[in-house]
Order: sequence, then structure tokens, then C-alpha cells
Amino acid sequence: MRSTTLTLLLLVLPGILPASAAEYTLNHGTQAIVVNTHFLFSDERDQLILGWIETVTGTLASVYGRWPRDELRVEVSPIGLHTEDPVPWAKVQRGHPDTVSFYIDALASRDKLINNWTAYHEFSHLLIPYRGWGDVWFSEGLASYYQNLLQARQGVFSQEEMWERLHAGFMRGRNRNKRPLLSLAELSPQMHDTGSYMRVYWSGAWYFLRADVELRRRSNNRQSLDTALEQLNRCCAEQRLSARDIALRLDEVNEQELFLPLFVEVSNSYAVPEFETLFKQLGIDIVGNGVRLRNSAEQLAIRDGIGRQM
Repeated sequence: MRSTTLTLLLLVLPGILPASAAEYTLNHGTQAIVVNTHFLFSDERDQLILGWIETVTGTLASVYGRWPRDELRVEVSPIGLHTEDPVPWAKVQRGHPDTVSFYIDALASRDKLINNWTAYHEFSHLLIPYRGWGDVWFSEGLASYYQNLLQARQGVFSQEEMWERLHAGFMRGRNRNKRPLLSLAELSPQMHDTGSYMRVYWSGAWYFLRADVELRRRSNNRQSLDTALEQLNRCCAEQRLSARDIALRLDEVNEQELFLPLFVEVSNSYAVPEFETLFKQLGIDIVGNGVRLRNSAEQLAIRDGIGRQM
């Protein structure tokens, strides 16, 4: 057994913690995720972490029926004790293989880790072959959209709460529009300098919600964003694509004129696009700061399909 002693080393900044000391492998068919855990974690803690990663990546597999990558590395390190957020910091690094790093509260329970949004968000970045240049709204929007879908599919919260969270996100993006004279394409590369995270993230989430709904509507719910991204992954997972390239490829592989025209529309927007009409069509009534789901709506089957695995 490794020592369970936790010292002030836990409070140092990410990136300068000692290297991982234990390695485990999770498998899904022929696919593998190698999980490295920090030497300060006990064997018992390692098993809790593995259960968390296995749960989240199992939900991720609901999108394609498999993981987005055949090989993936996950690194988990402690960053504090009794932190307000059980996963205060995380990042995705593209490479061979792609690596997802998590810095966690060293004492966080399994339930707190599983119910936290961060891992769902970070793993969702892997659903597209984006390599991080230009139009960051596209990648962050995808992750912001899917973090909510995956949590609902996992049972972390109900479909009604999923829609409440999407509504709350769109409202934050609308209300925190610090640069209304800049288009999203102009604002996106200035996101960190201007603090425009909410508009950038939630304009992107609107893009993917709108595309998901439209794909389902056109196909009588036989196609979805899940199936579109699966097609993209099959053709292009190893390619280095910009966000615009991805939108173009999505239209090509799905024989649609949807993703690229919508990409241009959202890139040229000056605020989070209007979402109330879309919600109304899906049978989602906005009530104060929350929502209420109606049992009769123009696109009820589409709404119900979004929060569950196809």
C-alpha cells in the first residue's frame, strides 16, 4: 500500500506536482484508456478515481457506441483538500495519444466527482478532431452542450434540469455580452483578454443545439448530432481540422447543407442567438429563471431524444 499521508504539497500549482506513480487500463472492446494517478493517492483512492473515470467515459461511449479515440491517456493529480469544486482544474492536450488531465480535491467523494460537470465537459472535447486554432467557440460550445446531455444520460439530473441548465447558460451568455460590437468570430480569439467566456461558450452551445434539433427534424429523429459526429469520427479522426473545416466535413459526410451555413450565421452573430422560439417548439416553457416541460409540442420526440441515448 502506498502512503495515504497528504501534505501541503497538495496545494501547489498544477503542472509542478510530481509525476504519476500508478497506472491502470480501462478497456472498451479493443479500445484502451490508460489512467495515471498521483503517488500521493492511496490504492483505495485510486479505485475510487477509476470508478469515476469509468462512469464518465462509459457515458461518453453513448455518443458513438464507442470512445472517440482508440487510445487515450488520463492523468489525475490532487490539488487541495475540501475545495469548493471537486475538480477545480482540468485540460485536454492533443497528441499521440490525446491526454486529459484532472486536478481534484484529494478528499472528494465518488458521488461528488461523478456529479461534477468538469469531466463530462473535458471528455466531450474529444468528440471532434479539433486541434485548437481559431473559432474556440466551436470546441467550447460542443463541450458545453454535451456536458449537459451526458450528465442527463448518466442520470446525474433529470431531462427537465438539463433544459434548465441549458436555459441558464444561454441567459448567462446573453446577459454577459461585454463586447456587443464584435462578431463572435472577432470575439472568440479575444475571449481570455476580454473575459467573454459566457457569450463564446453559449453561442457555441446554441449552434450545436440548433444543429441537433434540425438533424432530428429532417430525419424524423433517425439522425442526430450523435450520429453526425460519429460519421465525422470515422472519416476524419486523425486529421488536423479547423472549426470551419469540421463544419464542412459534417455536411459532406451527412449529405446535408446545415453545419456550414449555420457556422457562418453564428460566426457573424453579435449576441447569443435567440433560443426562446426553439424552446417553445420543443415544448419547453420558460417560467421565471427555470423551465417547465409540456407533454404536447410540435417536436416532443426530438426533445425527449436529445437527453437519452439513441
